[in-house]
Amino acid sequence: GNKVTVVLGAQWGDEGKGKVVDLLATESDIVCRCQGGNNAGHTVVVDGKEYDFHLFPSGIINPKAISFIGNGVVIHLPGLFEEAEKNEKKGLKDWEKRLIISDRAHIVFDFHQAVDGLQEVQRQAQEGKNIGTTKKGIGPTYSSKAARTGLRICDLLSDFDEFSSRFKNLAQQYKSMFPTLEIDTEGQLKKLKGYAEKIRPMVRDGVYFMYEALHGSPKKILVEGANAALLDIDFGTYPFVTSSNCTVGGVCTGLGVPPQHVGDVYGVVKAYTTRVGIGAFPTEQINEIGDLLQSRGHEWGVTTGRKRRCGWLDLVILKYAHMINGFTALALTKLDILDVLDEIKIGVAYKLGGKRIPYFPANQEILQKVEVEYETMPGWKTDTTGARKWEDLPPKAQNYIRCVENHVGVPVKWVGVGKSRESMIQLF
Repeated sequence: GNKVTVVLGAQWGDEGKGKVVDLLATESDIVCRCQGGNNAGHTVVVDGKEYDFHLFPSGIINPKAISFIGNGVVIHLPGLFEEAEKNEKKGLKDWEKRLIISDRAHIVFDFHQAVDGLQEVQRQAQEGKNIGTTKKGIGPTYSSKAARTGLRICDLLSDFDEFSSRFKNLAQQYKSMFPTLEIDTEGQLKKLKGYAEKIRPMVRDGVYFMYEALHGSPKKILVEGANAALLDIDFGTYPFVTSSNCTVGGVCTGLGVPPQHVGDVYGVVKAYTTRVGIGAFPTEQINEIGDLLQSRGHEWGVTTGRKRRCGWLDLVILKYAHMINGFTALALTKLDILDVLDEIKIGVAYKLGGKRIPYFPANQEILQKVEVEYETMPGWKTDTTGARKWEDLPPKAQNYIRCVENHVGVPVKWVGVGKSRESMIQLF
């Protein structure tokens, strides 16, 4: 049968996955999203036009590919159509003919989004810190799913009276938990009924759809991960994580694909490290280096506009992501941001009480205490944005890339040196 190629973030997100996905999507037959929701933000530049995707698989640009939203994704319907409209204005055509939605996907309601905001305010008041969610209702929807009170696309398209009464029950539950919450139940149900008819032609049984795709004629199937390894609900820096599995297991559970159908798994890594919001960040540079990376790298969120914290490349994180995901190759992005530095550091190990530790600490308090052991390399002090092949890169930049490969034990297949499609150098 066919295998799926998977692209996953290997740090805290914002690694430039969209670019790698876009590169692979041009020759894919099916591009899938398997987890998360419109808390993701992928920017793809095509023919000088910048598209922002949040819920759509980035492959939606490719007129020859089918885009599939799997059962593990949580779908905010107003968000879906709003995103479609924005991208239509930029030239996206006939997307509804190329989009397939799993009937088992859970629905994000407007009150989930409202609750997301209220919970953040509550956390801030009680603990003096919040998680830094995107307030898109993702966490509360996955909570409803786990509590078995959630509603799915298949419910919306089935008996609407039954759907309405379950919707009212769920709304009521939230109202009793959050007395200030206002929900226009009738208004929302009316809108939902409208959306039901708009999406009905796109909805399929996702398990059967994937089965046919895997076992039918030869097809190139691409899975686009949202978020990243260190934001994974099980393996990330809990509690400062998202509510889904953004590691390779999420591909199997979020699409209904057996593990033997998983082929290449590409990890996307920025040439340095960034993190949004609070939480431990061992290689963070709160100094002019951090500021330089922040400004040169335009480090603020696509979805939130928040400034990202910046620091040196952390190979402990990368090795940890590899332990979980089993990367077959890496894409190293934004190398050009390091072009102006005199020297560059790479975090190669964590120490606790002066001793190296071979694992990535689960506990946040311990992670706050680790000391990073660095390797220092000379900078190349050359503009790399014009490089289009390996030979075009300065020897010191080549050394930096080889150093990453050697430490992690995974080959670098692509090196990104700019925004456009052309600025992804393929090494093999």
